[in-house]
Amino acid sequence: MIRQYLKIKDAAEYVGVTPLTLRNWDRKGKLVAYRHPANNYRLYLLGDLEKFIKRIEGVKPRKLDVIMLED
Repeated sequence: MIRQYLKIKDAAEYVGVTPLTLRNWDRKGKLVAYRHPANNYRLYLLGDLEKFIKRIEGVKPRKLDVIMLED
């Protein structure tokens, strides 16, 4: 079986976030990155990204308390 990995920049673009967001999600365990054995770069399985996107699409956005100020 051939696994398709994306580098962090390409994975971030695929998901629609910044590479920093992916690093934070990896650190928090929300989306696990694999490490390249030679250079330790983060790599993401395309299948994992697709599952993650499907999972977060069903999540309702949380309500934010917005404060309106007049100029």
